[in-house]
Amino acid sequence: MAATDYLRKRFMPHIWCPGCGHGIVLNSLLRAIEKLGMEKNDVVMVSGIGCSSRIQGYTDFHTLHTLHGRALAFATGVKLAKPEVNVLVPMGDGDALAIGGNHFIHAARRNIDITAIIMNNSTYGMTGGQYSPTTACGDLASTAPYGTVGKPFDVVALARAAGATYIARTTTYHARAMTRILTDAIKHHGFSVVEILSQCPTYYGRENDRGDAVEMMEWYRDNTVAIKPDESGPINSACNGEEAPLPIGVFVNRSEPEYCDSYAKLVREKVLS
Repeated sequence: MAATDYLRKRFMPHIWCPGCGHGIVLNSLLRAIEKLGMEKNDVVMVSGIGCSSRIQGYTDFHTLHTLHGRALAFATGVKLAKPEVNVLVPMGDGDALAIGGNHFIHAARRNIDITAIIMNNSTYGMTGGQYSPTTACGDLASTAPYGTVGKPFDVVALARAAGATYIARTTTYHARAMTRILTDAIKHHGFSVVEILSQCPTYYGRENDRGDAVEMMEWYRDNTVAIKPDESGPINSACNGEEAPLPIGVFVNRSEPEYCDSYAKLVREKVLS
């Protein structure tokens, strides 16, 4: 099955702004699923609200469009009910880490077999360019006309502290690497977090003089550095005016007991025996 066979073509063209990075994410994700040889009925895609969450509307899988920030809660229910399916959860940085932050840390803590895909464009793009939990200190937004003063979340550090067993970061410039990472994340038996830095030229780029989509992707190319496993580094979180290269790659890949497996074992031993 080709990657294009997973699309709901009747909903094309998409509604994303010209130059938005989310289409690149969709492309790489479908190529990863193609590489894994999955059937459509093998996949359940759950999303919340936001530009990123529109991805599930364009994919011909079992899909569930839920409440803002609650995608991982719904996805947990799906996975517990049907542990044999592959549950993918595309989210934005605000969807995953602001209103959805509590669900994120507990899904990671449980190590439930879900792939969380966080498209980080450092803004609430759908609702007017407000600052988000990952907006860098000092950056401008519609709700921060003089610059943000709070430190942003480092998604990798947060996921690591919460207990995720597969953690990676990539960018829309590194599309081929993104496909490889998404392939490995989906195959991983446990909670997988893939942060994807995705350009928003309409709001974030325009507010912060980052140029058009191509210039923003070139910034990813010029300001990222590949790391070895289990190395880490912040995303401009110190609020000291310095911009260090952004570390990208696979940060964590380890095996631990998975939540659905442990739950099924408990039922067999305590309820069915």
